[in-house]
Amino acid sequence: MTRVRGVERILSAYATVEGAGVRLHRAFGYYEVPQFDPFLMLDDFRSPRNEDYLAGFPSHPHRGIETVTYMLKGCIEHADSMGKSGIINAGDVQWMTAGSGIIHSEMPKAVDGRMGGFQLWVNLPRANKMMKPRYQEIRSKAIPTVSPRKDVSIKVICGEVNGVKGPVKDIVADPQYLDITLEPDTTFSLPVKEGYTAFAYVISGEGSFDGKEEYRISNRDLILFSDGSSIWVQSFGKGFRFLFIAGKPLREPVSWRGPIVMNSSEEIQKAFAEYEAGTFIKKNA
Repeated sequence: MTRVRGVERILSAYATVEGAGVRLHRAFGYYEVPQFDPFLMLDDFRSPRNEDYLAGFPSHPHRGIETVTYMLKGCIEHADSMGKSGIINAGDVQWMTAGSGIIHSEMPKAVDGRMGGFQLWVNLPRANKMMKPRYQEIRSKAIPTVSPRKDVSIKVICGEVNGVKGPVKDIVADPQYLDITLEPDTTFSLPVKEGYTAFAYVISGEGSFDGKEEYRISNRDLILFSDGSSIWVQSFGKGFRFLFIAGKPLREPVSWRGPIVMNSSEEIQKAFAEYEAGTFIKKNA
């Protein structure tokens, strides 16, 4: 029997500053651990003002996590300690597994005066925290779109919808990452694996997730779902677009300082000591 997930918590993204002075909105982060396990943070850096993001994110380290960057507008130029560099354009996804350690920079750029996207942090389990770093760089044309009905459109970045699998594969958290758009006054049900953490983050329009019309969520609102085997969503007169993300909880200790997430404070201290000593990057990892 299908068990529809209820709404456990509603959050509104709040303004904050990161990097060299980038103004963005944080949907959840350090203070919400472990509610979103295995997810650590979701940042929304959509902005119409160049001065909000041009300072960017100069070289900084990561260890023990994966960062997922999904661009809607503009682009991000990136370069790292592995000698990799490139551009994440509108519609593209970069799934970076930092593992044992990466030092990289991310510099947002406007295209036709527009820039915006999202970055999700995914925790790695103890057994994989020191794995070899890697990238999965997915161009927009490689991301399939599924239309279960004419009034529903789903971009499948990771996971599976109606037998169609997303191009991001072999991720430890077994995640589902979808960009879902509903036309106005539409209802839709989506299967979700039971026991997995699941949330939705609204990009535009208005909707609700449990059949109760006394509340409506809109741009930069986040819904954390209770457990169940599906979600039920309803759009209103403006239509509704949201990110849907689900993954398998790790249920491990989290020790987090800045861009590094490990299982203990001793591991955090070691990571920063290696960074200061110039031994952070593991050449044979």
